[in-house]
Amino acid sequence: MKAAAATAPPATASRALGARTLAVHLLAVTATALVLLWCIGFRGGLAFRSANKQQIFNVHPPLMLIGFLVIGGEAILAYLVPLRATATRAARKKAHLAMHALALAVAGVGVYAVFKYHAETKIPNLYSLHAWLGIATVGLYAVQWLAGFLAFFFPGAAPETRRSAVPWHAVAGLLVFALAVGTAQLGFLEKMTFLQTAHIVSKYGAEALLVNCTAVVVLLLGVAVVLATVDVDKTRHAADVAV
Repeated sequence: MKAAAATAPPATASRALGARTLAVHLLAVTATALVLLWCIGFRGGLAFRSANKQQIFNVHPPLMLIGFLVIGGEAILAYLVPLRATATRAARKKAHLAMHALALAVAGVGVYAVFKYHAETKIPNLYSLHAWLGIATVGLYAVQWLAGFLAFFFPGAAPETRRSAVPWHAVAGLLVFALAVGTAQLGFLEKMTFLQTAHIVSKYGAEALLVNCTAVVVLLLGVAVVLATVDVDKTRHAADVAV
């Protein structure tokens, strides 16, 4: 005998989604606090102009994380609770667009900081996998934002074109976000490898532990954003589990 497929009440689904978005917020705050603790507490602080060139580099990790992963993650969630219940679709679209633009601007300053650091310390640019993927992430993020602006905001494509483009836009956005998460992991690894090879940081010291924990939190943040974004409808698979 086949059991009737049970569907979760809307209130239950809303609470689950709310819990997932709360997890994103908490992980975003934690990741930001940890990377600032690393750059300020262990690496000597932040500055665009300084005799200590390390302080110029230190601007790069927080801005890239805050831009692409924190603000960018919040922009991805702009269509979810609680905005879904309190704001119109037009308002949510504008918030989504504006936050992604802000994310791109903040990350752009972060990229400028690392190029400035390389120029002042005579370090070659774009020689590592982290750098290659970083430039690819910035470029794809900009293309994704521009395509969304032209298709969904101004001048706007035809309604049928917009409907067919929405799923591709959403998937492309998540892929670029995932690329940003992966690039951040490579960045943490690259910097710690340099510091440990130069015997500046102990392999089992507090700073190494902090950076590894920060990288894990950033990875969890990426997972949380994806889980909060995808629509997992268990009723679609009710026939497969029916007895």
